[in-house]
Amino acid sequence: MLTILDTPQKPATSSLTERKSEFIGQACHVEDQDAAMAFVQKVRLQHPKARHVCHCAIWGPEGRTSERMSDDGEPSGTAGKPILEVMRRHGLTDCVLTVTRYFGGILLGSGGLIRAYSSAASLALKAARSARVLPTERFTITVDYPEYDSLRRLIRTSGGHMESEDFTDRVRLTYDLKPAAVPAFNGRLDDLLQGSVQPSALGEGHMLIPLSGSQAPSTT
Repeated sequence: MLTILDTPQKPATSSLTERKSEFIGQACHVEDQDAAMAFVQKVRLQHPKARHVCHCAIWGPEGRTSERMSDDGEPSGTAGKPILEVMRRHGLTDCVLTVTRYFGGILLGSGGLIRAYSSAASLALKAARSARVLPTERFTITVDYPEYDSLRRLIRTSGGHMESEDFTDRVRLTYDLKPAAVPAFNGRLDDLLQGSVQPSALGEGHMLIPLSGSQAPSTT
């Protein structure tokens, strides 16, 4: 599956005008429904004079995604569903897309609305920075400071990615690895630490690999 990297603070944005109505599409990365609804509310506050702020959000791992959409007062099926269909065609997850309409005084009819909302959603996604979502296994391990740099290099050279680091009297690292890389990594980890410390599995994670022209890899 794919996602987008643009943040709620700086969403991908585009607009079009259809028979004097302006349709503004905005898309960003989110982790769950609460984050998606917070972004929708932010858009509403940014556009207090807009007639409609329609949206769709998709989140969750492949095969277990959840969806939420809203026509926000437009005729049923003319706004939220077209946005959803555009997102589905792109194979997206973990993102929200809003289309804000400033009414221009001319009714578009159901067909016109569907085309306008679909086009606005497509343009917003065209402006977004895309990334491929790769499933990972997530682990945590706590080591002494002298072992920190070597362990960090091992994670990087194994194709993994650091999710977080916590520095106290020791260092607690949380990292993601592709499932196929785990056995070899654990063997090299035993050699590095002489079996003195073992990582703890935290379950599923995912790694975001930006497509051409996007930013560096990240994890969530």
